[in-house]
Formats: sequence, C-alpha cells, structure tokens
Amino acid sequence: MIKQLILAPILSLALAVPAMADKISLSEVSKYLNSFQTAKGEFTQINGDGSVTTGEILIKRPGRIRFDYAAPDNSLVIAGGSQVAVFDPKSNVPPEQFPLKRTPLNLILARKVDFSRSNMVVGHRDDGTATVVKVQDPQHPEYGNIQLKFTDNPVQLRQWVITDDAGGQTTVILGDLKTGVKIGARPFNIPQEIQARGLN
Repeated sequence: MIKQLILAPILSLALAVPAMADKISLSEVSKYLNSFQTAKGEFTQINGDGSVTTGEILIKRPGRIRFDYAAPDNSLVIAGGSQVAVFDPKSNVPPEQFPLKRTPLNLILARKVDFSRSNMVVGHRDDGTATVVKVQDPQHPEYGNIQLKFTDNPVQLRQWVITDDAGGQTTVILGDLKTGVKIGARPFNIPQEIQARGLN
C-alpha cells in the first residue's frame, strides 16, 4: 500500500477555482516546478482500497522526497541517492528498496523539468476546476504515469495521481506547499535512516 504512494494516481478533488479557468500552458507548469528546489507541506493520501492516511511531505530537488505518515500509520517513504526506501514501522527488517527511476515521481523531481519540449506529456487538459497534466517516461511507459493537477493565479500543484506498473492508483492531495525552505540532506539519507532505526 505504501509503495503505491510512490508508484500510483489521483482521485478528483473539488478545487475552489472558477469553472471556466484557462488551461495553464506546459511552459508555465514547468516554470513553476523549476521555481523551487525545496518544499514542505501536509498531504492526504487516498489509497486504492479507499483508506486515507495523512502526513508531512518534504521535497528537495533533484531526486529527493520524503513522506512521513502520521499516527497510527507511522510509515516512512524516502527517495534519495537514486533509490526509494519504504520503511514499515511494524517490521524489524531493512526497508524495501527500488530505483527511483522506476517511479513516475522521478519525472517531476528532475533537476530541470521542461514539459513543453519533452515527449513525456501524454495528456494536457482543463477539467473545469484545474489544469491536468499527465506524464510518463517515454522510454519506459510500463513504469506507470503521474497525473498532476495545477490551479492558477498563482500556479500551484494541488494533487497528483500515480498509476503504478501494476495499474494501481494512489491519490495525494497537497496542502499549501511552503517553498524555498531550508532542508538539509539528512532527511533523504536512506543508509543513515536504516542505521538510526537499527535495521542494518
């Protein structure tokens, strides 16, 4: 279930924007994603089975993201060092790990995002409440895709839906992201987290 967060998609969310909002261009979306290196905020996750979890998200581009799940879940997902690690608080074994490049989140954690010039965009539309951009790795569409929702004035990422390689979907609804915050490297260091938890 936790793995689906990194590898899965989004349920629709009613957003308080005009129903006739103009579609945000791919260049504007790319500019927004490239406008910050770090971000912090709260998230709500809707899993494929309908269960709901909440927590805090940390982003440090390129290639790093961390999901701290609130109690009673208390799970942890870290992407760093080109790997993703899923920590199960109920287990005393090392975390499950897999390459970040096999997850759709890798596409928005790139050093430079340019949807307007890439061939990874497979969908770009206005759904009546927000601009929806669907992207996948053009070399490996079998890895799944991520559907991003953006509102305008100013442009903000509000949620994403990841469809994983097995067809499972997970929705992550974001609270207001605080960008440009100071975040060190430690939260994304998988080996240090393993050592701190005594799992090595």
